[in-house]
Amino acid sequence: MGQRLNILYRGPLSSCNYRCHYCPFAKKHETAAELRVDRECLDRFVDWVAANDQREVGVLFTPWGEALTRRWYRDAMVGLSHMQHVVRVAVQTNLSAPLQWLDKAERKALALWCTYHPDEVSRADFVAQCRQLDAMKIRYSVGTVGLKEHRDEIVALRAELDRNVYLWINAFKREANYYDSGLIEQFTGIDPLFPVNNFRHPSDGKPCNTGHTTISVDGDGSIRRCHFIKSIIGNLYVDDLNQVLKPRLCTNATCGCHIGYVHLKELKMDAVFGDSILERIPLDTES
Repeated sequence: MGQRLNILYRGPLSSCNYRCHYCPFAKKHETAAELRVDRECLDRFVDWVAANDQREVGVLFTPWGEALTRRWYRDAMVGLSHMQHVVRVAVQTNLSAPLQWLDKAERKALALWCTYHPDEVSRADFVAQCRQLDAMKIRYSVGTVGLKEHRDEIVALRAELDRNVYLWINAFKREANYYDSGLIEQFTGIDPLFPVNNFRHPSDGKPCNTGHTTISVDGDGSIRRCHFIKSIIGNLYVDDLNQVLKPRLCTNATCGCHIGYVHLKELKMDAVFGDSILERIPLDTES
């Protein structure tokens, strides 16, 4: 079997049941026709994965909105988890949807990347969902945006989560010098990788796994190196991947998002996350 390929899939879905002030898709609604197109795109992608079993595949769904409130995403994750060549299927989710569907999934392949939004859900309700994941033996990470006003909530969340659950903190980088040294120290005590996230990494001309062992795929099959480089390098449903995938150098000046810089070779994040790089679970947090 060929080298593992990680695919970050982002279809047309852009609706969300939350209204986070920093998100352009807050409380966005789509028409029935738009949702039907999203489902058709997802079905096509799942069919492609099923038919292309010559290499190991990892899938991370990175929707603009919330995917797990839509049944077709839940069904897709269950189906993908049972494919022998799919070594990982994960999704970024606010964890607001019911979790009973996970009983149908193959646990060794499935994982969740869960985000806590203190302004949208109570900590008690969010933690209750996490405890249900614990009981179901579903692997997951938890994270939140490191806003100053959420400092106490982040500290409290860390105290309530199982000690083996990794709590990541996404640095708020829209304002220069947003954090003072004390808050950086506190957040680093909770998430040892926070300093890596709280930095825009110079990346222009540097080797990156995107476009080689990791790609971003849109609903129509357009392949990009990653979500942050707009140029299209092929189409999943048209082109021979053996001709598309190759080592490349980054063309952006900097890279500041985890799903981007985690693939920069000089950062050696493979050694930090291993096979759990898609679901954002460092090796040293595994029990």
